[in-house]
Order: sequence, then structure tokens, then C-alpha cells
Amino acid sequence: MAKSAAFGVIHLGISFSIGWALTGSVAIAGAITLVEPVANTVAHYFFDRWWARRGQNEAPARRGRWLARLGGIVGFGSQAAPALAPAAVTPRP
Repeated sequence: MAKSAAFGVIHLGISFSIGWALTGSVAIAGAITLVEPVANTVAHYFFDRWWARRGQNEAPARRGRWLARLGGIVGFGSQAAPALAPAAVTPRP
């Protein structure tokens, strides 16, 4: 939590600095510094809702193929896509 709070303070400092550098006004920079995080919070709420609906509407078969390919690429998962699975090695006699 401390890391998030520290980053929040840094974010506000950067926002204020950029606003002040671009406008030369402390009042406008302060307004930008206060309004921007609120706008991002609202946008994040709606983005999360869209993201959740997108995941629910995606066809299960499509998700399964994607996860199978991912498992084959990074080496996790119970199934690997045939095109990405390593070829079987036959021992020599």
C-alpha cells in the first residue's frame, strides 16, 4: 500500500509540473492535477465493465485454443496446440 501511495504522490507531482510548464499558471496546473485522476478513475470503472463483458462474450472454444497455444509457447497448461507442440522424438535403436 505504501508503494501505491508513494506512486500516487509522484503521479500528482508530475501532473502538476507538466500542467504548470505548459500553461504557466499554478491555478490551471492545480485544476489539471485534481481533475485528471478523477477522469482516469471514471474511465477505469467503465473500462473494467467493458473488459468483463468482452471476456464473457468470447466463445469458449476460441478461448480454449488461445490458452492451448499459450501453454505450448510458454510451457504451462495441460494442453498444447498441435502446431506448437514439440515433435515426438523417437529413440534410435
